[in-house]
Amino acid sequence: MRTRALAFAALVLSACAPTSAPGDLATSSTAPQGRECFFTRSVSGFSAPSDEILYVRVGVRDVYEMQMFGPCLNMDWVQELAVVSRSGSSICRGTDATIISSGPLGEQRCDVRAVRKLTSAEVEALPPGRRP
Repeated sequence: MRTRALAFAALVLSACAPTSAPGDLATSSTAPQGRECFFTRSVSGFSAPSDEILYVRVGVRDVYEMQMFGPCLNMDWVQELAVVSRSGSSICRGTDATIISSGPLGEQRCDVRAVRKLTSAEVEALPPGRRP
């Protein structure tokens, strides 16, 4: 009897759950289709337009934007840096990543706040000198 009561309660609660109407973000073609992760070993280049934004090329076609928690000094001038995952070998969100680069006082570690994959239109819109 208790199992039947729990099943009925679950049915009632699911009927109250919100649904998406056509045109909502959840059904939009621009809505993210789940997490887009990449392996750190697949990073093949980078570009930093400022001390707080880093673009990394992953493989041949993909470009990801990484936003730092704060300024990562001289990131826009360094010749090489490391993208390190805190949770294995892949990066799916900002809290998964740390950027290691040489700074004015030696090695610096910069925590990443957010990561997102750029669309092909966004990659094309980057100035040529800023494409990784």
